[in-house]
Amino acid sequence: MRQQASRFKRMCVFGGSSQGNKSSYHDAAIDLANQLLAGGIDLVYGGGSIGLMGLVSRAVYNGGRHVIGVIPKTLMTPEIIGETVGEVRSVADMHQRKAEMARHSDAFIALPGGYGTLEELLEVITWSQLGIHHKPVGLLNVDGYYNSLLTFIDQAVEEGFINPAARRIIVSAPTAHELMEKLEDYVPYYDMVASGLDWEADDEATIRH
Repeated sequence: MRQQASRFKRMCVFGGSSQGNKSSYHDAAIDLANQLLAGGIDLVYGGGSIGLMGLVSRAVYNGGRHVIGVIPKTLMTPEIIGETVGEVRSVADMHQRKAEMARHSDAFIALPGGYGTLEELLEVITWSQLGIHHKPVGLLNVDGYYNSLLTFIDQAVEEGFINPAARRIIVSAPTAHELMEKLEDYVPYYDMVASGLDWEADDEATIRH
């Protein structure tokens, strides 16, 4: 585990609203939280206290780091998301939620999850490809959970739908320790054709860095 300060101040973490069927997913979430604590990194996430994200947020918060939960107003009920720890920022909708999470983060990590996690992950990868941001995107591939996704992406490269250079946007590792090491050493992918684009014209939602 890294003992020196990280290059990142805040990490955006995506993950399942379920803990999954394997104890290894639970263990990976706690391990990731410990890595953030060791690096002195604050957490940005989608709010709530359930699933893998609940495990990460509570561990980071209880460890003394700042936690920001970004939640659409329509979801701000304990019946849906549980109780959010740390700072809560309410937004109008899911679209604004993702922009707000990205704007306050220096990098992204996806734990195992379902449709929502995949949607968030693929969007920040696409934003990187378009030059909207140059922040690292990490995939915590616990027990090979994301192997089929990585195989699909490699197939898309082979078939000419993804630029081979853009494949480097995704940084993956089986453990939180290995993933954080790779993210610390990450060199941004630049597509000079698309670089310089802003996600939105108004300053409030601009995430380019």
